[in-house]
Amino acid sequence: MLPNSIMTALNSIKLHIFSNPGRICVFLVFLWAQFTIISLARTPTPCFPDRSSPLTVRYVKIPSPNATTTTAPAAPEPPPPRYTDDCPSGRVYAYDLPPSFNRDLVPTACTDLDPWNWQCGIAPNHGYGQAASELRRTLPGDFHKSWYHTNEFTLELLFHHRILKHKCRTLDPDLATAFYIPFYAGLAVGKHLWGNDTSARDRHCELMLTWIKSQNYWKVMNGSDHFISIGRITWDFRRLTDPGKSWGSSFLNMPSMQRVIRFIIEKHPSDEMDVSVPYPTGFHPKTSDELAEWQSFVRDHKRSALFTFIGTDRNWGADDLRRLLMDQCRRESSSCRAVDCGVSDCARNSSVTLLPLLESEFCLQPKGDSFTSKAVFECLVAGSVPVFFTKGAYEEQYEWFLPGEQESYSVFIEQEEVRSGKVAVKEVLKRYSKEEIERKREKVIAMIPRIIYSKPNAGVKSFRDAFDIAVDGAMERIKDEKEWVDFL
Repeated sequence: MLPNSIMTALNSIKLHIFSNPGRICVFLVFLWAQFTIISLARTPTPCFPDRSSPLTVRYVKIPSPNATTTTAPAAPEPPPPRYTDDCPSGRVYAYDLPPSFNRDLVPTACTDLDPWNWQCGIAPNHGYGQAASELRRTLPGDFHKSWYHTNEFTLELLFHHRILKHKCRTLDPDLATAFYIPFYAGLAVGKHLWGNDTSARDRHCELMLTWIKSQNYWKVMNGSDHFISIGRITWDFRRLTDPGKSWGSSFLNMPSMQRVIRFIIEKHPSDEMDVSVPYPTGFHPKTSDELAEWQSFVRDHKRSALFTFIGTDRNWGADDLRRLLMDQCRRESSSCRAVDCGVSDCARNSSVTLLPLLESEFCLQPKGDSFTSKAVFECLVAGSVPVFFTKGAYEEQYEWFLPGEQESYSVFIEQEEVRSGKVAVKEVLKRYSKEEIERKREKVIAMIPRIIYSKPNAGVKSFRDAFDIAVDGAMERIKDEKEWVDFL
């Protein structure tokens, strides 16, 4: 209950207000105003935008129905690595030389071998030559498909063709470890060898070197990371200033060639930039199966003759060892197969030379016009054991391809003893037992892949041939030199 004083005050206010009706209206207005003020004070402030900060407006582009959508270009693929498992020594770049330095030098008038024209038969089939279809009648099965009429001077075309299809070839010279120069020096020089114009023998060589030296990639190492293949022997390119020694071109004596690796069919023994590679023979298998079948064939083939001698009896002197050997072979017809290519068509009929080699245990290989010859490699491919008459002739050549111990796969007979009549070739060869001959033959058969140039079918094969060994060796040599330069 309220106190008396408060009750007295309220009664007084009630009496004062209700005793006058006008005062009642004023009192009600006063109460409404108080209620309104309290209500506004307790209502949350409305959320008006802040006009003091700048207003951000976003525009959305609506594409036209006819507009074409464009995609940002994809990032370029990174270049292939310089070294891979397939290309452990890097990549090779082949120069695109003007055709006057290669293609225009290839004779096209004669397409098959001709013993009277050394250039014939070079052009067909990228240098492999025409197919030796005549062997269909003499070799069993499909062996004839691996044989061709291959010119012995066709190395430049074979290497060029194989380099263009090499798994480690690059079209970007910035990625290359080594650079191949597809200059057909043998063809450029060979056609002038028997003329008196020595400047003609050097003309193409000098023009090519002028062109190659203008290339930026030559200038980096002055040619020491470049290599070339040459289809003639080294002595055809080493003409000296001595007037009495005017044979050949001076190509390999030119200063710019002193650091270039050269694959050549016969090298200078004391020039480390010369790398001798096997002469091309007519045997070019496409697959490892074809190669293995041929190796088995020559291993098991019945050899009814003790030895054979193949030569061209034209201008041999009376004391020429080749004439003496041909005479001995003819006298020993029951033991020796004599083939005179001056009478028989050895060039266009491969069976004339191949069959006697297949039928003989040994093949006689005297020195000819040079220290080496294609005949030695034809002998080896046929599984016949070569007989040499010059000591060390092949120990200084073909180190990357032939075994270092020449006696492991061949026989040596001193030529002077043959000339003097102290030694008869037949008697020396008869001393070898069947087991000794078989050991030598196995060595010969094992080296066949290393001395031939295969003809890959669509670029696919599964064995390393002479081309692979040569290019891999040069690439490794160049890579090592570049790493040594970088180290220094």
